[in-house]
Amino acid sequence: MMAPGRRSSTFTRLLRHGFTDPSAAERLLDSVELAPMRDDPVLLDALGATADPDLALLGLVRLAEAQDGRTARHELLDTVIAAKPLRDRLLGVLGASAALGDHLIRHPRDWQALVTYEPRDLHPGVEEFERGLAEATDPVSLRVAYRRCLLSIAARDVCGTTDIAETAAELADLATATLRAALAIARTAAPDDAAQCRLAVIAMGKCGGHELNYVSDVDVIFVGEAVDGADEGKALRAATRLASHLMRICSETTIEGSIWPVDANLRPEGRNGPLVRTLSSHLAYYQRWAKTWEFQALLKARPVAGDVELGEEYVAALAPLVWHAAERENFVVDVQKMRRRVVENIPVAEVERELKLGPGGLRDVEFAVQLLQLVHGRADTSLRSGTTLDALNALAAGGYVGRADAVQLDDAYRFLRSMEHRIQLFRLRRTHLVPESEADLRRIGRSLGLRTDPVAELNREWKRHASVVRRLHEKLFYRPLLDAVAQLAPGESRLSIDAARERLVALGYADPAAALRHLEALASGVSRKAAIQRTLLPVLLGWFADSANPDAGLLNFRKVSDALGRTPWYLRLLRDEGAAAENLARVLSAGRLAPDLLMRAPEAVALLGDGDGAGGLEPRERDHLEQEILAAVGRAGTGEQGVYAARGVRRRELFRTAAADIVGSYGTEQSPAEADQGALVNRVGGAISDITAATLAGTLRAVVRDGWGDTLPTRFAVIGMGRFGGHELGYGSDADVLFVHEPREGVDEHEAAKAANAVVSEMRRLLQAPSADPPLLIDADLRPEGKSGPMVRTLTSYEAYYRRWSLGWESQALLRAEVVAGDEELGRRFIELINPLRYPAQGLGDDAVREIRRLKARMESERMPRGADPTLHTKLGRGGLSDVEWTVQLLQLQHGWAEPGLRTTRTREALAAACAAGLIAGEDAAVLDEAWVLATRVRNAVMLVRGRAGDTFPSDGRELGAVGRYLGYGPGHVGDMIDAYRRTTRRARGVVDTLFYGASV
Repeated sequence: MMAPGRRSSTFTRLLRHGFTDPSAAERLLDSVELAPMRDDPVLLDALGATADPDLALLGLVRLAEAQDGRTARHELLDTVIAAKPLRDRLLGVLGASAALGDHLIRHPRDWQALVTYEPRDLHPGVEEFERGLAEATDPVSLRVAYRRCLLSIAARDVCGTTDIAETAAELADLATATLRAALAIARTAAPDDAAQCRLAVIAMGKCGGHELNYVSDVDVIFVGEAVDGADEGKALRAATRLASHLMRICSETTIEGSIWPVDANLRPEGRNGPLVRTLSSHLAYYQRWAKTWEFQALLKARPVAGDVELGEEYVAALAPLVWHAAERENFVVDVQKMRRRVVENIPVAEVERELKLGPGGLRDVEFAVQLLQLVHGRADTSLRSGTTLDALNALAAGGYVGRADAVQLDDAYRFLRSMEHRIQLFRLRRTHLVPESEADLRRIGRSLGLRTDPVAELNREWKRHASVVRRLHEKLFYRPLLDAVAQLAPGESRLSIDAARERLVALGYADPAAALRHLEALASGVSRKAAIQRTLLPVLLGWFADSANPDAGLLNFRKVSDALGRTPWYLRLLRDEGAAAENLARVLSAGRLAPDLLMRAPEAVALLGDGDGAGGLEPRERDHLEQEILAAVGRAGTGEQGVYAARGVRRRELFRTAAADIVGSYGTEQSPAEADQGALVNRVGGAISDITAATLAGTLRAVVRDGWGDTLPTRFAVIGMGRFGGHELGYGSDADVLFVHEPREGVDEHEAAKAANAVVSEMRRLLQAPSADPPLLIDADLRPEGKSGPMVRTLTSYEAYYRRWSLGWESQALLRAEVVAGDEELGRRFIELINPLRYPAQGLGDDAVREIRRLKARMESERMPRGADPTLHTKLGRGGLSDVEWTVQLLQLQHGWAEPGLRTTRTREALAAACAAGLIAGEDAAVLDEAWVLATRVRNAVMLVRGRAGDTFPSDGRELGAVGRYLGYGPGHVGDMIDAYRRTTRRARGVVDTLFYGASV
């Protein structure tokens, strides 16, 4: 008797052989069914070699129990012990697939399909599978025969007799045989239909490419023709009935389950088009209406069943169209759409577990290879393979892809496909998700030969191969371009210059010759600088191609590199700080403004790094900016030099703000685009307003010091107005201001006014003077009496004017007034002076409200530029900035005296306060806020893209596309952007009509 607490030697041996539940395994080994082989050491060794020994042992016991009588059971067990090929195959399948184990239990004699071990059995083709399905006469028997054939494929797979490519090819051949058998059953059921038509079944997708999964939709296209003398319409209807029946035979669930869905949605017009078309109808569609992705799908078209001659005619007729798809007008835009990963429909929790569609997934490799085939297969027929790995090898052999990169991607693709196969094989369910349970991961890892620590090893290998695939655009698309121009390894196959031009065009470059010149200038030679550029450029080119103007991105990069190429830190920053290189690529290809700011002082590229890639782009606090500018002014020899120093800081900070805005809007590989558009608007508006205020403070200090020393004869303050006072400045905004002064004690008022006017004049001159830095335009037109009034007034003069002459529009304008520079105490008293005007006690009277509405209506009719589309004008158009701001300001004028939250210069803040106070419904407030944010973003985008301010969408296609990218719209979706803008502003105008113009206001 065994001592308490001690484990049996069998228990220990089971643990050593990979069992996770040795106690249950001991009981199974002691069962009556396994009595003849209980003590045979061969059995434990064979079970230990399987993916899941516990599952394999349970399956063997169940299979033995299912045998019909003692004789059949002994036959099974004797063969398992005596025949190693059967033992390895049977136990291998039982340990890897619970679903095939269940099939064997339902059909206990099917294990004998694994006994034969002849040469032809090692690599069966369509003929062998057709023989295996020959006796099937109905859907149920077809399913049984199909799974019997699947047993043999899975056995060869799990035992390592076939590799992943051979297994996928066998699965495609079995699918071909199954489609033929299903069509035969359909024809037998409807002989009259079969007699009227010729029907060809064209395999598409993975079946057509000879690389099918264990469980996958089988994509097909049907081609039909009338037999000689038959009516074409009747023949097509007959062919449609046959095709529909074929699909049901394979797809419908029976007592034996289903085989797989047959999917015909790749046909012309998709599910809205006829199921069967004639060859001429197919040809007409592809010549006139087909999109690029449809030609991409045709790369894998292969006739598999039905009328062979008709199927071959179909492929031959469409081949010329497929291989000239790259010459189509919209090819570049379509390619950009294909290259942009579509993961929006994948639940967030599943993205990282998606083997097919997730980052670094199988779809990436397949799409990339297919794109290169479409581009280069026109001239090189060796690339025209429907099988991904064969096409990848052909691309490497022809020099279109580097051999080492092709080998890496081949390994990664094989590993990921093997994972996919093992996941699907377990339950025979269509899935591409990596399971989360440790038991599942352990089984998958062991099935792939990872035995030491299966779960950890599997995760490590999976992540390693996925990271290779994530960089595939660098490896497949761009690195060969560098090899073509650098030519550092004579004798190796490489991309020809013509092929390089073709590829650049396909990737979105409008001037491939210029692009190649830039690449040659940057990457040629044996210097350390050129070597680093050859490492960086393949990655950068991919990021440039993701923009609306890749040519500009590459040209700007060359300019920056020429300016900084001899600076030791520049290339090191891009090479060693991953975020810096991607941030630079985004900034250089997003439009004109940011590159122009950078070119004036290229050393600002250092802001794009800063370790984690974020700190350098964070907007600086106004106090810190003001301290830096005042210190620079203090060091300057003259006032003019001081202002130039202040403008230099402003230029750098404008670049920082624009770069952060672009990176936040585009997103990076490490962080997605900012989802909160309002936060982006607030950040830009606040940053530019702070930069402007600090620049004015520094300029004021420089001018005063240069002309009067430490003390000006009069106190002087600058009041921000409009967007400046509201902390809502855009990249192209002027600085709206008022100037106020107050003579110091004992100073003559005339002398004080003369000094104040001289300060204003000199500030405006120096801030607009030609220099390498962008000018800052000061606009004082909102002052009393407008352009006719004095540029600067005393506080007493403002008080007298506002008391006697102030108009309603001036009270409205003062809602945005805020002190931005100069004497703080004087500024505070100015604000105290205007508060009763902008927040009148008891609100506005009816006459004042009518006057505001009249002014607004007049502005809409008179100030809209001639020929402008009122639905797309961001400032004065329907539901634009003016509509929202006037509505909010009317609420402030009416209720600001009673609601402290409304006493703010910021539009969004005031809108939120009005909603909180119950003055506007939450839904209406959200509509107005969305429209205001969107219109502001469009204005910012136009300035970033064009380098000059504008209130409407650009008419140039590339510029419009760049605005779309900034707003989050992919290539080819500018129409959606325009529609969304019109839809958003139309809703806002409806709210404005009610709140601003309606009786409810």
